[in-house]
Amino acid sequence: MNIILFGPPGAGKGTQAAKLVEEYKLPHLSTGNIFRAAIKNETPVGLKAKSYIDAGELVPDQVVVDIVAEALEDDIYANGCIFDGFPRTVFQAESLDKILEKHGTGDAQVIALTVPEEELIRRVLSRGEGRSDDTEEGIKNRLAVYQKETAPVLAHYANRGQAKIIEGTGDVNDIFNRIKAVLS
Repeated sequence: MNIILFGPPGAGKGTQAAKLVEEYKLPHLSTGNIFRAAIKNETPVGLKAKSYIDAGELVPDQVVVDIVAEALEDDIYANGCIFDGFPRTVFQAESLDKILEKHGTGDAQVIALTVPEEELIRRVLSRGEGRSDDTEEGIKNRLAVYQKETAPVLAHYANRGQAKIIEGTGDVNDIFNRIKAVLS
């Protein structure tokens, strides 16, 4: 089983991913974690990713796809995984479809978390990740980029019958129960 947690920055993808990992015993593949580790370790791809992130931009599609494809070669993903922060563009979604077909782990089910913008800004500012763009202006820029470049991914999966919309506000466990209900 492959699950894509989808939504803007601050929607709760990471929080729900941790709960899904425990419930479904699937590994969590977070591009955010992959990039944060690469940035912390100052790898060439990490430094390249950091330059885009610092500018409030998304890392180019092909770089992200290559990193994810490489990660999916690991045996821990043989039975599927929980994607968090990927795919972010239709190109990435189409690439992921091909990667999953090649690996034979089945299509991905998309769980799209919806949260009002004011709540997203509050959440990102309060989580204290220390990103250089964790300012109200930086977050609004990331949300604008999300709407322009990432939101169309939902239509890609909805047209294929693979997307479920979940209200992402309220108690964390209530949100998780909504997710489990649509996955069962």
